[in-house]
Amino acid sequence: MDDLGDELYEALRSRTTVEPLISRFPDLTIEDAYHISRRILSRREADGESLVGKKIGVTSPAVQNMLGVHQPDFGYLTDAMIFEREMPVSELLIQPRAEGEIAFTLATDLVGPGVTPEDVLAATETVHACFEVVDSRIRDWKIGIIDTISDNASSGLFILGPGVSPVGVDFEGCQMVVHKNGSFLSEGQGSAALGSPLKAVAWLANTLGGFGVSLKAGEIILSGSLVPLEPVIAGDHMRVSITGIGETEVFFT
Repeated sequence: MDDLGDELYEALRSRTTVEPLISRFPDLTIEDAYHISRRILSRREADGESLVGKKIGVTSPAVQNMLGVHQPDFGYLTDAMIFEREMPVSELLIQPRAEGEIAFTLATDLVGPGVTPEDVLAATETVHACFEVVDSRIRDWKIGIIDTISDNASSGLFILGPGVSPVGVDFEGCQMVVHKNGSFLSEGQGSAALGSPLKAVAWLANTLGGFGVSLKAGEIILSGSLVPLEPVIAGDHMRVSITGIGETEVFFT
C-alpha cells in the first residue's frame, strides 16, 4: 500500500490528480485505504510537518449526496494546513471546495471504544466556527469511500474562529449561516453532522480506537460540514456564523 500512498503524496506536492484508486485496484479494502492515508501522513511528517489533530469527513446528507459517498471517514491534520484570515488555495490546492463546520479543541484525551457524546463534551476545552477547504487528488472528484479515505479524507486546509466554552452550546440545534462574496450562500444545523457534532466526534474516537489511535489533549478535531461544499477560487471571500459559538471569515488568494 505504500506505493499508493507515495503516489497520492506526490500528487499533493505537485498539485496534480490521479485516476481513482478503486477503478485501478478494485480489491482495495477500507483497511487498505487507511494504511494508504497513514503513509501520506508519514511522508508529510518526514517533511517536518507536525500532527495537530484529526478530521471527520462526509458526515452530513448534503455532502454525502453531493459526493456519492454515504458513510463518514477520517483524516489527519498537520500544522501546515492551518491558516489565518487568508488562505492561498491557488498555490496549494487543486480543486478546492469550502465547507463550514464546528471545530473542537480537546482538554483531555478521548480513547475509544465506548466514548459517548457526554464524554466528548467533558473532554472539550473550546469550540470554534471553522472553514475547512477540502481538496481531492483524485481526478474530477470522482471518489468513492476507498478513494477519499486513501486521500486523507480529501483534506486540504482550514481556518478557525475564536474559541468559546462548549458549556451551554446547543450542538444539535445551533444554526450555521454561510455567506460568499457578501451574499447568502447556505445554512445548516448542528444535527446535520451525524445528529450532533458531539456524536460525530464520539464516532471518530471510537473508530480510531479500533486502529489503536486516540484523540489527544490539545488536538483540533473538525467534526464535519453542516452545509454543502462550495467551490472556491482566488478572490473569493467567505464568512460563517454559528449561533452560540461565533464566526470566522476567510479570504482566498
